[in-house]
Amino acid sequence: MSAHVLGFLVFDGVTQLDLTGPVQVLHRVPGARVELVAPRPGPIATDCGFSILPTCTVDTCPPLTMLCVPGGYGVEAILQDPALLAWVAARGAEARWVTSVCTGALVLGAAGLLRGRRATTHWGYVALLEQLGAVHAPGRVVVDGPVVTGGGVTAGVDFALVVAAALAGESVAREIALTLEYAPEPPFGPASADAVAPEVAARLDAAFAARRAVLGALLPS
Repeated sequence: MSAHVLGFLVFDGVTQLDLTGPVQVLHRVPGARVELVAPRPGPIATDCGFSILPTCTVDTCPPLTMLCVPGGYGVEAILQDPALLAWVAARGAEARWVTSVCTGALVLGAAGLLRGRRATTHWGYVALLEQLGAVHAPGRVVVDGPVVTGGGVTAGVDFALVVAAALAGESVAREIALTLEYAPEPPFGPASADAVAPEVAARLDAAFAARRAVLGALLPS
C-alpha cells in the first residue's frame, strides 16, 4: 500500500506542464502513488494538442493524501460545474494537503478552500484571488498551513519540490532536484510582464484581460 496517494485533477484544456511538471517530481517521492483523476473515463485533451489517460475518475478516486488542481483554459468549465466543485471541496477537506498550480487556485477558491488563506496563482490572475476570499501573497510557492499554491506553469516544479520536502524530508527533495538536473538558468531573464518588450507585454495583458473578465463573471463578487 502506498504511503501517499497524490491526486491531480485532469480536465480538457489543462495546461500540460502545470500537471506533468509536478507529477515528474512527486512520483519520485518514496512510497508515493500518483492518481490522475478525471471527471469522466477516456482520454483528456491537454492544451498542447495531445491527450493523456486518467488513472481513475472522480467516482472511483481513492482517499487522497494530496489533492492538486492544475490550471489551464479548461478552468472556466470547472468553475461552472457545481458537482465538480463540490467534489473538489469534499476531497480537499479530507486531504492532508490541498494544492494548486497556476489558475488551479481559482478552482480551490471557488470550492471554498482558500478562505482566509495566503495564496498565489499565475501573475495575470492574482486580482481574482480576493474575490475568492484569499489573500494574495507574492512568490512562486506559497504555503499556508495545509494549503500550498504555485504560481504560473513552470512554478509547478518548485511547488512539487516543496511538497516533496514536506512529505519525505528536504534531503529527498534535494535528491529529486539533482536527478532531474533542476537548476534554472533562464536564457531570457525573469518570467514577468516587466521583463518583456512593451508591445509583447501589451499583447499579453489584452489576452489576460479578456480571460480575467470571463473568469471574474463566474466568481462570487
